[in-house]
Amino acid sequence: MGISIRHGFFIIIGIAALFLTWPYAFEWMRAGGNILNAVDFFGDAINAGGTAAFLSLDMAVAWLVFMVWVVGDARRIGLGAKAGWGFVVLSWIGVSMAFPFYLVVRERHLDRQRQAG
Repeated sequence: MGISIRHGFFIIIGIAALFLTWPYAFEWMRAGGNILNAVDFFGDAINAGGTAAFLSLDMAVAWLVFMVWVVGDARRIGLGAKAGWGFVVLSWIGVSMAFPFYLVVRERHLDRQRQAG
């Protein structure tokens, strides 16, 4: 089966997202932020004003949609709700990493289903 170019792209983007975003999270935590408190995290970003507020709200909504969608989608395609919840947990590390990883797992699962029957 192998990894397609698209899957490789998704994996590279997911890994790059970790290295691009987490230095800022560590900086925020060193200043006293609690990464497990999403309200404070997004609240601090929104209070920074303009662009930060827009991007923070946009990402918060996208994250919420991802968390709701991924559980149902994983169950619907046969991966199971546990797998979906696993990606919800992974999204706390970063939805920009969890989402492309989920897409790879999802597509490979669907490919295996097509080949099996």
